Amino acid sequence: MVLISWYSSSSNSSFPIINSSQISSGDERYQLEFQELLKTLPKEDGWKSDFLYQHQGFWGQPRLLLSSEACQKQFQAYDTDVLLATQPKSGTTWLKALAFAIANRKRYALSSHPLLLSISHKLVPFIEHGTSNDEVADHHQISNNYPSSQSQRVLSTHLPYASLPKSAKTSACPIVYLCRNPKDTFVSKWHYMSKIGSEDFGSLSIERAHDLYCRGVSLFGPFWKHILGYWEASLESPKKILFLTYEEMKEDTEYQVKRLAKHMGCPFSTEEENKGIIQDIIKLCSFENLKKLEESRENISIKDDDDDYTVFYRKGVVGDWVNYLTPQMAERLDQVTKEKLHDHGFPMFKD
Repeated sequence: MVLISWYSSSSNSSFPIINSSQISSGDERYQLEFQELLKTLPKEDGWKSDFLYQHQGFWGQPRLLLSSEACQKQFQAYDTDVLLATQPKSGTTWLKALAFAIANRKRYALSSHPLLLSISHKLVPFIEHGTSNDEVADHHQISNNYPSSQSQRVLSTHLPYASLPKSAKTSACPIVYLCRNPKDTFVSKWHYMSKIGSEDFGSLSIERAHDLYCRGVSLFGPFWKHILGYWEASLESPKKILFLTYEEMKEDTEYQVKRLAKHMGCPFSTEEENKGIIQDIIKLCSFENLKKLEESRENISIKDDDDDYTVFYRKGVVGDWVNYLTPQMAERLDQVTKEKLHDHGFPMFKD
């Protein structure tokens, strides 16, 4: 099971790490070529992790870049798929839970729903990773585990739009993008990395992380390119790409969930609305409920692995950045956001 392998860097980490020798498309010659390529790429210090390299316009650790290339070559999207795209720490876990529950609402009863037993990352896999340590980069494995005969595969990615596999763009597969105020995304990411990053790299000060983030150096960053790529694509193909914001999702969850279901091709019927199905899904997938479920699983050990998934849940609120960023830090990040996003027509974020 690979959820956050691109964050891990120490051999003592409790989280699985991709071994480049497991890359199905990365035979020895390809790996040697990739090692030579790394020498030519821009390099920066990581966030309490190994060096980050910039390739195809985004930052990542070598194993992530190699796995992403394998994904581009191997992954095949079906017209009936749904692909959820996010930056890390911008509402991914919540969006996955909602989309999975929407797509499978006629398949599972609330009393025996898979979300009661598993975190949404297990139910909605990342296309840039495989589904087990042994087959970590075999992207055909996703197709094997989620056959096209299944009514709808719900998949996810952190890849920028420009780096998506061709089939994800050219097929009829709908894409849903969720973004979040960069200030809240940054604070959440800093907390997360402080928890799961290797102690070999020492502590991660918020000042150092903030500087890297403002310069665009973060996994799958720069954040503005990630957002702008999907935003511009959604303007060009609104029927293909639904662009959501975390703040709007929190403000009117029912309305946005109805939009999400419609875009996925499985809108709620009037009968379902009258029966309260939408509210049932919202309650099941609420941040508070998902966090409580995960904490319960940790306490009674009803899991099939040793990973601590509680790190995916902190507060899930809008505007928590005010408790961590100095006025100067907030101003700098706002200025970067204005120059890189708003000046290109992207609407202002709600604080």
